[in-house]
Amino acid sequence: MGHNQGPTMERGQKWRAFQWQKARAAAMPKAMPLMVVKMHVARARALGLDYPTYAAVRKASGRDIMGLLFSSNALRIMDARAPQMPVARADVLGAVSGAKRLALIHAPVAPETAATCNPVLDGVAPAPRFTNSWAEMRHHLSGFITAQRLVSDQVLIIGDTALERDWSAAARAAGYLEAGRFFGQDHRAV
Repeated sequence: MGHNQGPTMERGQKWRAFQWQKARAAAMPKAMPLMVVKMHVARARALGLDYPTYAAVRKASGRDIMGLLFSSNALRIMDARAPQMPVARADVLGAVSGAKRLALIHAPVAPETAATCNPVLDGVAPAPRFTNSWAEMRHHLSGFITAQRLVSDQVLIIGDTALERDWSAAARAAGYLEAGRFFGQDHRAV
């Protein structure tokens, strides 16, 4: 009763913390086993990512990527009358396996129409509005991700604008990737 759970006032606390960190570093392997690296390379390839990007996202979040969340800008879905992504982008998404392919669609394109015209997508919803507050944007994004039965830090957001980059922080997602890096051909050699 009455304790504020602050830092310990015992003598030697910094020394014990130093010793614990030193022991932990000694117990951890210096390099990952080759079999684990091979599994990660295969997983990166299945997601359509280069290995360094996959490894960085996995290291930052501590979890595997189970969902790729694209903006309609990243998918080039912009025409409300014919909201179909370019064939090359649909082909790249079609090759992704082991993760949900999700999209948030900016107005004036209707999400239902975009979903119908792009069957490669597993889930589609309206994008947060430009006028939404940070809290509204966070609520919108986390609601969509939760509805897909995913955890936020298992989702990599792929977008094209600064606003979409903010989605990553608002949703507490695994990370953000520029659409040009995902759809570019330079990383397919992995």
